[in-house]
Formats: sequence, structure tokens, C-alpha cells
Amino acid sequence: MMKWVFAGLIAFSLIFGSINGDVASVTEAALSESQNAVTLSLTLCGVICLWSGIMRVAQTAGLTEQLAKAFKPILVKLFKGIEPNGKAIGYIVLNITANLLGLGNASTPFGIAAMRELEKEESNSPNQIGSEYATDNMVIFVVLNTASLQIIPTTAAALRLKNGSAAPMEILPCVWAASLAALTVSVITAKILSKKRRRLTAGRIPKNK
Repeated sequence: MMKWVFAGLIAFSLIFGSINGDVASVTEAALSESQNAVTLSLTLCGVICLWSGIMRVAQTAGLTEQLAKAFKPILVKLFKGIEPNGKAIGYIVLNITANLLGLGNASTPFGIAAMRELEKEESNSPNQIGSEYATDNMVIFVVLNTASLQIIPTTAAALRLKNGSAAPMEILPCVWAASLAALTVSVITAKILSKKRRRLTAGRIPKNK
């Protein structure tokens, strides 16, 4: 889908530039922004590699197990029926921790691993409506991953610093308020829609055996 979106944007730019007789500006922008994209990638690469390494050290040292215990009271209420000491909860904790540090890209591998483990754990779970449907826990996890609470917006701060901000972390209060509000509304909405979905699908879609 995204390839068609980007292809459309490129085609629209060329057509609009031709109509205005300024194709040279379109070409110049394409070349210069390609260079800027590489520079930006290298800038963010160092930050992501640093925190990804720290996360791996934390996992090896057993710090994630301690985090799991701290998050356990909340996660048990959010993820009904999940194995408290299973692999899924471990990857969920890693994903949440990475998002707390504002490392959306670094949290992606943990998120994929968590979804795979949730699929294994819940293949015969009462939460499973059908094999082609996401379980309630999967939905909640996607919500937590997408509308995540950020304590340290590392990526945003790195972008601000690259673009000349004298105080890249001054956005902290706004980030905390916005991410907390988004997370709260998203989780509540997911819970409400989850109950509605189960009522609508009850008796129509056979559960996995």
C-alpha cells in the first residue's frame, strides 16, 4: 500500500512541477532530500544502537525480570489469561521499556516477538475468537505499543538536537501529558470495543479447538 502512496506523491510532484514550469526545483529537492535522509538515518542510528545495546544488556543481566515484577500487577489486569512467567510477558516488558525511553524503532523487534509468543500461548485460549482474528490481548498490546507512554523521548530529542535546538528535552512535560492522555483513551476504548466485539461475534464464529 505504501509503495503506491509514495509513487503517487512522486507522480503528483512531477506533474505539479511541470504545470508550473519548475521541474528543476523538483529534481533539486529530490536529490538534496535524499542526501538529508541518509544523514538523518546515520544520526538516529547511533542513538538506537546505544539504547538497543543497553536493552540487551538489561535482558541478559536479568533486569527485565525485575521490570516484569514491577509491571506485573498492571499487566495481569490488562492481559487476561496470559502466562505471568512466559516469554510473551517478557517481550511485552522489553517493548514497553523501549517505548518508555522513546525508542519506537528499537521496540519493534520486541513487539514482533511478543505477538508471536501471544499467538502461541493463546492458540487454544477462550480469548481466541477465530484463527484469523486477533485476540483481546493482542489488540491491547498493539494499543500499548502504538499509544505508548514516553518518559524520555530519545528519538524526538535527537531530531531536535540535530536541527539546532538549544534545549532538546524541554518538550518533556508536553510529551508526558500527550502520551499519557493518548494511552489512557486508547486502552479504555480498546476494552469497550473488545466487549462489544465479543457480544457481536458470540455464537457466529467457532472458537479454535
